[in-house]
Amino acid sequence: MWCRPSLLIGLKFLVFLLPGLAFPLPGNAAGKVARGIVFHDKNGDQHFNAGDVPLGNIGVSNGQKIVSTGADGRFTLSIDADDDIVFVLKPRGWRTPLSKEKLPQFFYIHKPNGSPKSKYPGVDPTGPLPELIEFPLYPQQEPDQFRAILFGDPQPRDQKEVDYISRDVVSELIGTDASFGVTLGDIAYDNLSLFGPLTQSIALIGIPWYNVIGNHDLNRDAKRDELSDETFERVFGPNYYSFDYGPVHFLVLDDVVWEIPDGGKPGYEGGLGAEQMGFIREDLARIPEDQLLVVLMHIPLVDVEDRHELYRLIEMRPFCMSIAAHKHLHVHRFITAEDGWHGPQPHHHVINVTVSGSWWCGAPDERGIPHTMMADGAPNGYSIISFDGNSYQLQFRAAGRSAKYQMQIHAPDSLSQENLPFAAIYANVFNGSERTKVEYSLGDGTWLEMEKVLSTDPGYSQMVEREAAVKDKNWREITWPELSTHLWRASLPTSLEPGSYVIQVKATDMHGATHYGNHLIRVTP
Repeated sequence: MWCRPSLLIGLKFLVFLLPGLAFPLPGNAAGKVARGIVFHDKNGDQHFNAGDVPLGNIGVSNGQKIVSTGADGRFTLSIDADDDIVFVLKPRGWRTPLSKEKLPQFFYIHKPNGSPKSKYPGVDPTGPLPELIEFPLYPQQEPDQFRAILFGDPQPRDQKEVDYISRDVVSELIGTDASFGVTLGDIAYDNLSLFGPLTQSIALIGIPWYNVIGNHDLNRDAKRDELSDETFERVFGPNYYSFDYGPVHFLVLDDVVWEIPDGGKPGYEGGLGAEQMGFIREDLARIPEDQLLVVLMHIPLVDVEDRHELYRLIEMRPFCMSIAAHKHLHVHRFITAEDGWHGPQPHHHVINVTVSGSWWCGAPDERGIPHTMMADGAPNGYSIISFDGNSYQLQFRAAGRSAKYQMQIHAPDSLSQENLPFAAIYANVFNGSERTKVEYSLGDGTWLEMEKVLSTDPGYSQMVEREAAVKDKNWREITWPELSTHLWRASLPTSLEPGSYVIQVKATDMHGATHYGNHLIRVTP
């Protein structure tokens, strides 16, 4: 049964709640009632008309509450009269329309007067609320096994750096079999006019592309946090949302809070806030406990102020992991009771490799693109995450390199027998973690285990020193070395006879995948 507002006059302090419906009553001047429909758009015109099929039990949200469509595909939601976004939660086996930039169009923005004036434009005035918000969906095959691409921090400053991204990363991904991609924030480097050129480039990969908001994606002239994402909303839609693909549920968060202290300098911190936490609670209540949950964000979870509220909601789920970026390092973090985690197993949190590496710094290569190696000694690049039911496997990809390039070995090229006691082998296994086993062999078939160390990468440190010594550089200096969480060390045997040897390194990761690397060494008398 549908209730019209005219029937509710005089019931100012009541709220009627029917299955799948939620709306305020007249007299609540701060709100409006949004009505809409979710449907199978059989003729592809993105409007509900004869022949289209309503879809029931589909989630629709205003960013706080989630309602389900009825059997007739319709929903009712209360929204803010002046500024709100209504969005559909894409279910398994369906896709939303895509823009020409391959951005999923799963939302309706309601800003009758548009966004406040800002350096980078927000949303144009949308006018009055339509009588019916239409969310068309289209059926698609979504198997249990699929792959997704993860970009951390492309972060271009200008069009030249957008071109770096195109040549260094996008070009090699054209024709990928991945089902969709995600940029994990810092889509741009404060220059929000680059949202357009970058999305046009990434669209050439040819797959749907989702986006997470980062601290460099904000309207930095905003006077308060809720106005800091106006340009992001115009291009990408809501700053947090969720969707299903195959058997996996993806929860996309905005964990960047824009702050302007009284008399202080504007800045940001990691946080989620009460409204978003309300959405998270309702979203997680809708999905089965045994469904794999993947939480996507920009600032690493351990740096989010109110993360423990989120911990309480996810820590008992048997299949859950999360992915961030922001640090310009590649890290596998296992969150435990030491950080207030109460779950029976540590939580796997990935801080993803960045497309921009060290912010497009360092000497240019033969293509004119900065090598932009990250401060932990890993190259710039991206990840591919593969899913199979409720299991997953993360793979590291170095930009412009073979998929086999998974480590960098640092050892002397040549040394004398008398220096063997002082020599060491270092293996920087880019996707390594505390659950990775690394071994080395000198070609005799014997594998010896290497020791995991928390140290700076000696090869990266030497490269920084070499580049710092170059005078009249026409590039930005690379960042100073940081501790690497994926570095292993072993001492060379002191009994090596003069001659040439192949040092072979084998790394077996937490998923059982094995990677190899080689380094040649010569021992002199």
